[in-house]
This record gives sequence, structure tokens and C-alpha cells, in this order.
Amino acid sequence: MVELCVLYDKVRFEEKSIYDKALKKGIKARMTDAKSITISTANKRKELALGDVILQRSISHFRGLYLTACIEFLGFSVINKFQVGQICGNKLLTSLTLAKHKVPTPKTYFAFSSAAAMEIINSTGFPVVLKPIVGSWGRGVYPLRDEEVANMIIEMREENDSPLGRIYYIQEMIQRPPRDLRCIVVGNEIVAAVYRYSAENEWRTNVARGGKSEKAPITNELEDIAIRAAKAVGGGVLGVDLMEDAQKGLLVHEINNTVEFRGASSVSNTDIAGAIVDYSVAVVKK
Repeated sequence: MVELCVLYDKVRFEEKSIYDKALKKGIKARMTDAKSITISTANKRKELALGDVILQRSISHFRGLYLTACIEFLGFSVINKFQVGQICGNKLLTSLTLAKHKVPTPKTYFAFSSAAAMEIINSTGFPVVLKPIVGSWGRGVYPLRDEEVANMIIEMREENDSPLGRIYYIQEMIQRPPRDLRCIVVGNEIVAAVYRYSAENEWRTNVARGGKSEKAPITNELEDIAIRAAKAVGGGVLGVDLMEDAQKGLLVHEINNTVEFRGASSVSNTDIAGAIVDYSVAVVKK
């Protein structure tokens, strides 16, 4: 019998749902705290009781990423793979990968000094969006609508001790409705699609920031772009986020490696956790 391990550093709705669904399906499952694991280069796979397939669900990007590298080193099957987590956890790498595979995205610029960043912003014109290359839940994402605000935010970034703070990711601001689209992609299938609407006095659509979800139709265009985006980064269990542009159509702006689906589950008829469990078991049986 296949044993599924849900690897976490905080138990949320998603981790509990996956674990409970596995048990209901008669699949042996365990929950393992990522913070409790230690690994050495001398370890053998049999020394770690982690089951046959591991769902990497750590909230911490770096903890999850490098723990995945260690676990893959020992020969475990991990969803998602290290390479997928590395690309999806870094907006710069995500944008480059999507562009390489001709997946439609907003126009994005990269700069490696504050002066170069301001040069791009002034030549492109306002408004633009400044994002950290690593981060989630909309943290550190700023709409820059004039030069005064741009200078202030970039000065603040320069005072940040993190070297990643001095890599500038500047994106055109899409004139979209007050919503975006999240597709839960499992393998080669969209199992759910939802609109995410901004909360009052908030332009970001993150559910973590008070946004609300509404079931969205899975059109041929949406299915094509979301599946191509997921394949471009390596596939697995992913959240593909898109925006609607009146002229350009659907544009992929982010892909989530440890996708949250509480909001999608509240409005979707699809058993998202069940689809993730089925996919994970199928990966081992191939």
C-alpha cells in the first residue's frame, strides 16, 4: 500500500484536508513537521520514515525548497520537485520561464540597482508595479503611481539588508477588473478555477488580505494557458494566477508551488484535496 506523507511547518486547512481525504480513501498517510527533520549526506532513505511520496507543504519557501533538495537526494518522490519550487518561488525565474515557453504574461523588467530601476520606471511611465522576487500573500507588492512614491519605495528597498531586496522586478500594471483568476492545476488538469475579488480599499486580490472567491468558468482559453504555464515550470500541484487584460486576453502573473485552496474549496464543487491525493498516489504507481 502506498504511504503518503504531508510535510508541513504549520497545519492549515489545506494540509488537514489532504490528510483527512487520504485516510477516507483508505490510503496510509502521515503528517510530518518539516522543522523536526534532520538529514546528513550519510543518511540512507530507509533511515527516514517518510512514506512513499511526499507532499511538500511548508509555508516557508526556503525551508521547503532546501528540505526538498535533501529529501530528493535520498531518493524520495516529492511533490512538487525541487526545480519546480525553485522556479515558482522566485518571480524573476517564473517570468523568464514563462516567456521562454511563450506563455502570455505581463511585460516585466528586471534591474539590479536602484538607479537602473528608476530609469526603467521613468522610461516606461506610471503606473507600474514593483514586486519582491521572493514572497507571498501580496507582501511587498507596491503600485507605483508617481515619481515621489517610486523614489520612496525604492529608497526603502535599498535600506533592506536582504540582497534579494536589491533585485528589482518591475511589471506593467494591467488594467483589469477588480479581480484575478486562480486555477488549481493538478497534473495535466484544472480541477478548479475561481475569481478572486479585492477587498474594500485593497487592490490586491489575495484571500489572505480579505479578498473573496467566486467560481469561474473553465474556458478553452483558460485551460490552454493554465496547463501550458504549469507544464512550463515542471508540473505537479500548482496554483496558476492570471489577470484579464482587455486587449491581450489572459496573462499569467504568478504560479504558486504550495498552493492554498481554502477559498477555491468554499465555492467549487470539485474535491480539490481528493484530486491532489489521487495524483500523488498515481505518481508513485507509474
